[in-house]
Amino acid sequence: MALRPVQVNIKALDDEAVGRFWAEALDWGVSSEGPGVTNVEPGGGFVWPDPVAVCIDVVAVPEPKTATKNRVHLDLATTSAAHQAELIARLQALGATPAQVGQGDMPWTVLADPEGNEFCVLEPREIYRDTGPIAAVVVDCVDPRAMARFWDEALDWTLHEVTDDHAVLRSAKGVGPYLEFLRAGVKTVPDRVHLDLLPYPGDDQEAEVARLRALGATDLDVGQGDVPWKCMADPEGHEFCVLGRS
Repeated sequence: MALRPVQVNIKALDDEAVGRFWAEALDWGVSSEGPGVTNVEPGGGFVWPDPVAVCIDVVAVPEPKTATKNRVHLDLATTSAAHQAELIARLQALGATPAQVGQGDMPWTVLADPEGNEFCVLEPREIYRDTGPIAAVVVDCVDPRAMARFWDEALDWTLHEVTDDHAVLRSAKGVGPYLEFLRAGVKTVPDRVHLDLLPYPGDDQEAEVARLRALGATDLDVGQGDVPWKCMADPEGHEFCVLGRS
């Protein structure tokens, strides 16, 4: 029994506009599974779910983003200094804006999407040469070691590194983006960006939810009503959803 991250869920006032931004940013396609949901995923015959990509779902909500920095963000990969500069310019032309999150003078650039969701455009790094456009899904946390213990058990991904300051996981297949936990401040507001997890065919959603509870996850009621997914939080309160079987 195990789960796999299959998409990053982003809340937005205008799911279509934010979805179009991310589709253009990643050079992916855009579709919709229903009103208020915009799906962003690779083209070229991509079949969901696939370990090569963690897709993006943008979901409409009535509340705007607060001024508080999101505790989950995307890092985008680049292949050269020229590519990094070109990508930053293209993203700003699409509606991204520079963001200050206390980063100081760093080789990466922090931007925000049209609704203020922060993300980073990284300088070229060898470790991200084969991830695709999303280098990593990055989660701020208080205790990376505790997060590594929980998420290493929750997912079928491989734990690559863990220290007091960060933890790194990646698909056991060695493809797609990394999942990284970085030491930061305490969570103060609900996450506007979260992971959606999917059981493997033949695995039972309720059994997976029970397993996560035993690992320290808690059930969440965010007003979701009667839906086929389960809303939960990890031991530090980061929200995530366990989807029904594919």
